[in-house]
Amino acid sequence: MSTSFAEENYLKIIYRLSEGHDDDISTNAVAELTQTKAASVTDMLRKLAEKGWVHYQKYQGVRLSPEGEKIALGIVRKHRLWEVFLVEKMGFNWDEVHEIAEQLEHIESDSLIEKLDAFLEYPKTDPHGDPIPTKNGVMPELGYLHLSDIKAGKRCVLMGVAKDSAVFLQLLNKMQLSLGSALHVQEVNAFDRSISVSIDNAPAAFISHEVAKNILVKLA
Repeated sequence: MSTSFAEENYLKIIYRLSEGHDDDISTNAVAELTQTKAASVTDMLRKLAEKGWVHYQKYQGVRLSPEGEKIALGIVRKHRLWEVFLVEKMGFNWDEVHEIAEQLEHIESDSLIEKLDAFLEYPKTDPHGDPIPTKNGVMPELGYLHLSDIKAGKRCVLMGVAKDSAVFLQLLNKMQLSLGSALHVQEVNAFDRSISVSIDNAPAAFISHEVAKNILVKLA
């Protein structure tokens, strides 16, 4: 059964909202991310339910069916592979690729995506450190930590971001933070939970808690 751009976007958004928990997703949460009126969201959810891609009950929320999750993971896979291509092969910065990949993710050709994967030598993560689902619809578990949870004295490596908006990535660029940056947490401020961090052995700089909680790391 073919899917429309709108249907694919809804399935991807429901998947995004459901990551990390099994609770049903509220109509209002979907409406907020789609910037659509709740009544229009309800109509789409009913349509998706009729096709067997979601389980939906009025006033109780929505969750993906196994088939809906498979479609959503396929879209996420295409999006992240295209982001790798745009950064590694086309020279885009990591803060420039999301909107372009939003358009490319709707290409239906499975053979094109498999050849793209092979051309890129089967990357495991995208330019923001997000895992790329396998062609069989399995999302790898990376087990990264949030920089905001790292204690003073610990060293870690920047592996990804929890928020990939252009403005956030541009902020990281200004702070000279990128994937692979070596971080040494020197102090955690008890008042506002901001942290003092040395980046690639440079003099320490302060990073706010809001920024730190959206930076994903692994201990060095």
